Amino acid sequence: MNATINADPVHAKALADLVTKLLAARQNSLVLYYKLAALKPFKIAEPFQMHLLRCFRQALVDYLALGPFQVYRVLEDLPADSPYRQARELARQCYADIARTTQAALEFHDRYDGDHLSASVMADLDTELSQLGEQLADRIELEDRIVAAVLDRDESRGLGEIQGVA
Repeated sequence: MNATINADPVHAKALADLVTKLLAARQNSLVLYYKLAALKPFKIAEPFQMHLLRCFRQALVDYLALGPFQVYRVLEDLPADSPYRQARELARQCYADIARTTQAALEFHDRYDGDHLSASVMADLDTELSQLGEQLADRIELEDRIVAAVLDRDESRGLGEIQGVA
């Protein structure tokens, strides 16, 4: 007897939607990251730099929240026989490293909180932005592996292509 494994269409759609949102939030964060990085050197807290820094920090938190708090939760909540079990297993393997990058990004976020940052804090922004970029690159590499596993499953099941893959 051949058994067919069917994806729960609600979970499959929710997962596809969350992956699309994750990729859009990531793209928004990266655009703001590059705009902010282009403003260096950072010596004093200039109004435009501070505005862009606030926008980037908010976009960064929005992006970070979509990974572990939404996409991975949906993967974990899928039934054991889900066609996404490979993506779930990969997410489990990558979770500790992704959590490490999340912590580094949140530390950056908290360090640059506020409207009146000292000149010494602003002087560190260039270096810390570069270090954050390395952490984000690591995170993106891990996320892309999970996204690819989800997309491979969707394409093989004929659920269509998720748009916005960066």
